[in-house]
Amino acid sequence: MAGAGKSSIGKKLAKHLKFNLVDSDLLIEKKYGKSLQDILSQNGNKKFKEIEEGALLSVEFNQIVLATGGSAVFCDTAMEYIKGNSMVIYLEVPYEDISARISNFSERGLLKRSDQTIQEAYKEREGLYQHYADYIVKNSGIIDSCLNKILSLIKHY
Repeated sequence: MAGAGKSSIGKKLAKHLKFNLVDSDLLIEKKYGKSLQDILSQNGNKKFKEIEEGALLSVEFNQIVLATGGSAVFCDTAMEYIKGNSMVIYLEVPYEDISARISNFSERGLLKRSDQTIQEAYKEREGLYQHYADYIVKNSGIIDSCLNKILSLIKHY
């Protein structure tokens, strides 16, 4: 979900591990030369999911940290590919914290049905995040604390 800290924590984790960070949202924006919101607005939800799945399936897992877009969990094939090639960590953040961190959901390229609230989209994704996660790490907003929890998990993987 937008605001969970995937990109921020991903950057620090990649730096610590001396890996490259791959942010799938940035891959999509670079390929199409547009913001996620523009791509979503111009192509619709179904096509956006196809674009996102293609981007995720193109990732080569060789010393990288992958920060997926929040809607990656809707791409079953891509999520199975990711799980087969890496450890999947769900950064768990309460809805209240997400809504406090993100004030511009309408500009974030958030995949949701037109009749769906942000909170409903959060609830819908929460179960999928848990389903695909190898590990769940609570992110209270203290990046170093979250990073240390992830590093501890990696040591035992």
